[in-house]
Amino acid sequence: MSVLELKVEEKVAYLTIKSPPANALSSKLIAKLDELLTQIEQEGEAKVVVLQGEGKFFSAGADIKEFTALQEASEYETLAKNGQNIFNRIEHFPLPVIASMHGAALGGGLELAMACHIRYATADARIGLPEMNLGIIPGFAGTQRLPRYIGNARAYEMILTGEPISGRQAEEWGLVNRIVEEDELENEVRQLAGKIAAKSKPGINRIMQLIPYANTSQFADGADREASLFGEIFGSYDAKEGVSAFKEKRAANFQDK
Repeated sequence: MSVLELKVEEKVAYLTIKSPPANALSSKLIAKLDELLTQIEQEGEAKVVVLQGEGKFFSAGADIKEFTALQEASEYETLAKNGQNIFNRIEHFPLPVIASMHGAALGGGLELAMACHIRYATADARIGLPEMNLGIIPGFAGTQRLPRYIGNARAYEMILTGEPISGRQAEEWGLVNRIVEEDELENEVRQLAGKIAAKSKPGINRIMQLIPYANTSQFADGADREASLFGEIFGSYDAKEGVSAFKEKRAANFQDK
């Protein structure tokens, strides 16, 4: 069973994450995403991409169990950079990518959604970067993309507390374009995708090239530094304690070391 399914309908490519129960972002899933993006480009049929999650969640985060199998800081840094590279590919994809967010978009799930160009969410979706609760930090450029959308002060608050916000709050802060009721999300996203797909593809491609010029040139440097520190922090006592506590469903006892 594939962890990611591609279906193209009426010039819209639907990418559905199918990794129950939490749609966790494993290395396998991220690699499959890269593969299917290549397929979409090569086939040339689609004009817009919709990224969605099957089941209860969009994606509740990265695969923590997979992370714990790694040993060296360099392995964690490589993991972070690989995810960053594929998310960067989404951000610079020649077609618009719409994130359809329901249930939860947490950690790597939110980092994936932030790499997309447009985000629709349900009003009660849980959205956040909870990595600090595990004694670690975001690794897929979350520290760089989140301030773009909500400003530095709110980004500090969200990341340092590790507390999620609702879809409604995310809309107020500019993190998502629009909130809708859960039973209306699929239809609203389809309507949006259809409006875009009705436009000229050469025009779409050129808009996708132009808007990224508005972004700061410091992003790449910040993302590189994030990957380096992501690898560094995973070697700490508190990271081991935080991840163990998460797996054991108990409160972490951080020792600040």
